[in-house]
Amino acid sequence: MAKCKKCNKKGFFLKVNIEGLCQDCQRIATLEAQELLIKQAIQKLQIELSDKNKLYREICEKAKEDALKEIGDKIKQKENELEEYINKIESRSQELKNLDDVKEESQKTINSNAVKLQKIQTVYKSIKHAVDNYYNYDTLSKDINNDEIDEVLASTVQLKLHLMDVKQLRKLYNQNNKIIQDTLTKYKGRYTTKANMTIYKLMVIALESELQNVLYNINYGKLDKAVGDIKTITAKYFNIATDGNQSIAPTIKKFIGEIEYLFIEAVKIEYEYYVQKERIKEEQRAIREQMRQEAAERKILEQQRKQVEKEEEKYKNEIASISEQISLAVYSEKVIQLQQRIAQLQEQLLSVEHKKEDIISRQNGKAGYVYVISNLGSFGEKVFKVGMTRRLEPQERINELGDASVPFPFDVHSLIFSDDAVGLEQNMHKTLNNKRLNKVNLRKEFFEVTIDELEELVYSLDPSAEFNRTLLAEQYYKSLSIDEVPDNVEIVTDDEGVEEDEEA
Repeated sequence: MAKCKKCNKKGFFLKVNIEGLCQDCQRIATLEAQELLIKQAIQKLQIELSDKNKLYREICEKAKEDALKEIGDKIKQKENELEEYINKIESRSQELKNLDDVKEESQKTINSNAVKLQKIQTVYKSIKHAVDNYYNYDTLSKDINNDEIDEVLASTVQLKLHLMDVKQLRKLYNQNNKIIQDTLTKYKGRYTTKANMTIYKLMVIALESELQNVLYNINYGKLDKAVGDIKTITAKYFNIATDGNQSIAPTIKKFIGEIEYLFIEAVKIEYEYYVQKERIKEEQRAIREQMRQEAAERKILEQQRKQVEKEEEKYKNEIASISEQISLAVYSEKVIQLQQRIAQLQEQLLSVEHKKEDIISRQNGKAGYVYVISNLGSFGEKVFKVGMTRRLEPQERINELGDASVPFPFDVHSLIFSDDAVGLEQNMHKTLNNKRLNKVNLRKEFFEVTIDELEELVYSLDPSAEFNRTLLAEQYYKSLSIDEVPDNVEIVTDDEGVEEDEEA
């Protein structure tokens, strides 16, 4: 009877192998052997994996060290380059600062030389004026009424001059006054006798007082009168100083000649204050006029917008009414006719909506027309007006300009539409600025320029614009052909013509 050495099973039918193990123990032994082999393999793999991980870590560490080293080298290189750039920038900055210093010194030198040159020019002109106007001093007394001589003297009072409130004019006046004082000092040393010195001092005091009086009484538009007053005063004092004392006449002649020129320069400097003041007034008036014009145009646009909205509402109501008829229609032919009518109304409505959008854009933006117009009969063939309007119909504004204030209506040479009509008008005015007829009142937009120059300017700003070179001036030329106005001529005003157009 067989018996298993491991599990001690026994029996007649029990089979054991050579090693005395039953089948179950044999399978267990085989499995244990396989398990051992697997564990050994796993252990071997773990060892290999551990070695690979170690190698991987070493490789990573080496790569990291190499990368950090490379990055560090690049950073150091960039830092060196940055330092070089900073040094270059500092060097250039220092060079620029040095150049600025040189420029500043040069500018100071230029300004100083300009002041010196201006003084020299003024002195030269005063001497030249004396030579040109007082060379023959014997004839000077013939131009002066002796009755006026006694009325010249005035008190020596330093009055407040308006030019002192403007830095630039104050500087020019002080420079001119310095030359006056230098001239007075120069001629003071030429009198040796006490009597002549007394005459000279009294004359200087009186002349300076007279100058103050003339300067104080200057008004805009009175420059010629003030200059004439200076010439009258100097001529009178020349006669007073030389009457019965011809020994000092040559010196007085030169002195009066130079002083007259310098006094006239002082008058011109004070008058410039009134010119600038008037220019500011005109600019303010221009702004107010522009605001009034824009307000009027906005009012007209608002009226047109309301009118268009009413028209728009009519189309919408009609479309709604026809749509309701379509929903109730029985015959297909009737439906087709109604649909065609709706299509027509929608097309007309779209046109009205576009017109409304145009009006709104003009109210809120800068869109409008820049016009170039002329009036041959009123101003001649080389005078043109360049203006701007936001109206939908720019001709309305042009018709207003040709109202009763001018004898003939304006001819239109160009109407340029622009999304920025204000800017376009300013560009044209800037280009034509030196050709203005009125250089004080800038809202008078009339320019003396040829038709060729205007055409070139228009095309340079807007190549697509139209330009009409013809100066029609129909009423002007018809007026030239009529010798006498008939007694029974029918007078038709522009307003009546407008009303007839509107009724038509």
